[in-house]
Amino acid sequence: MGAYEEARHLLTAALKDLRALQGMSDPDVFADEVFGFHAQQAAEKALKAWLAVSDVEYPRTHDLSLLLTVLEAQGQDVVPYSDLVELNPYSVQYRYAAFEDLGSPLDRCAVQKLVHGLIAAVSDSVDVR
Repeated sequence: MGAYEEARHLLTAALKDLRALQGMSDPDVFADEVFGFHAQQAAEKALKAWLAVSDVEYPRTHDLSLLLTVLEAQGQDVVPYSDLVELNPYSVQYRYAAFEDLGSPLDRCAVQKLVHGLIAAVSDSVDVR
C-alpha cells in the first residue's frame, strides 16, 4: 500500500473514532477512560495519517508526544495540537482498568474540538470519502 493510501485508511479510521466521541458526550453513560481512549485513538491515527501523507515512516507507538515530535522535525507546525499529549495516558494506562479517580474530568467539548481540528487539517491533504 502506498503512503497516500495508508494515510487515507488511517484518516478514515480516525473519523470513525471521532464519530464515536460525538456520541459519548454524557459522562454518566461513558466513563472518561472510554471517551479518552477513543479521543487518543482518533488523534493517534490522524497524526500517523499526517506522517504517511508526508511520506514519513511513523514509529509504532501510541505516544502522541513522539508523533508530534516527528512531525515537528519534518518542519510541520504542531503547536495547535500540543494539548493532545494530555490524552497519552488513555492509550493504555486507563484502558485496562476502571479508575475511580482520574483527577479532573475531561473537557469533552474541548477534546472533541481539538481532535476535530486535527482531523480537518489532515483531511486537507487526504481525500476521504
